[in-house]
Amino acid sequence: MAQKNWQVRRLAAALGAEITGVTLADTDDSEKAAIRDLLHEHKVIFFPGQHMAAGDHVEFGRFFGPLEGHPNLKDRNAAEHPELFRLEASSGGIADEWHTDLTFQAQPALMSILNMKKCPDVGGDTMWTSLFAAYEGLSPPLKEMCDGLSALHDAHPHDRSDRMAIHPLVRIDPESGRKALYVNEHFTRRIVEMRAQESDLLLGYLTKWVQQPAFTVRYNWTEGTICMWDNRYTQHYVVNDFVGERVIERVTVMGDRPVGNRPRWAPWPDGGRGSAMYRHDRQLSRFLRSQASEEAAE
Repeated sequence: MAQKNWQVRRLAAALGAEITGVTLADTDDSEKAAIRDLLHEHKVIFFPGQHMAAGDHVEFGRFFGPLEGHPNLKDRNAAEHPELFRLEASSGGIADEWHTDLTFQAQPALMSILNMKKCPDVGGDTMWTSLFAAYEGLSPPLKEMCDGLSALHDAHPHDRSDRMAIHPLVRIDPESGRKALYVNEHFTRRIVEMRAQESDLLLGYLTKWVQQPAFTVRYNWTEGTICMWDNRYTQHYVVNDFVGERVIERVTVMGDRPVGNRPRWAPWPDGGRGSAMYRHDRQLSRFLRSQASEEAAE
């Protein structure tokens, strides 16, 4: 619940709110807990005009859980604060593909807290989509089928295809019981229980489905804005339509293992046949073998 002098303005029907009347660097634990409640309600929240120093940014993030730098992308600017990840648009790396952060890990990120240090006058907006709204918008037969499937995610966009995890296709929020469609075009490679062709068709549909405007919010940045998003139940996308520098600093709060219903079918890797599609089959087979070996050793 918002504190007495805070103003909360919803930005879209599906998710998103802008909050003013608070200085994040000066918040006490009870106010931080109220911010966590607002994040759970709105999924992505914005605090303009904060101009937060790096040390305050890291300290604020620590309240919400353990922090970790990016596991694959090295940050040359964060020697003083290794938990802080800095990204400059002039150096590339714009995340202009819909994704949920770090889904190739067994325990993906819980939330991210972004500090917009420098942004262009026009362009460079970020969009978020609600994975709750995406699941709830599916037809009943498709909901039922998705609720019995799982998917392989990997870090191929970071040149680390060896980093993989399998997660439920439908993630369940343990607090509310709501279900979210947990696939993204950046990291999700293969539906485990389907043939390669079937997986390719269904994933293509679902990853486009989550991008519908009715599920999204778009934010126009100003320098000094702090943004927090719930990484478990959202995806985001940077609109790469700008000229000039765009500099962010981000801390990532580490998460828990995604929870969903158990798959209703056994894995179905087809085996390698040379194409990129079947490469994902071989990848899945390797991952399943490694899991079996780990379980046998325990």
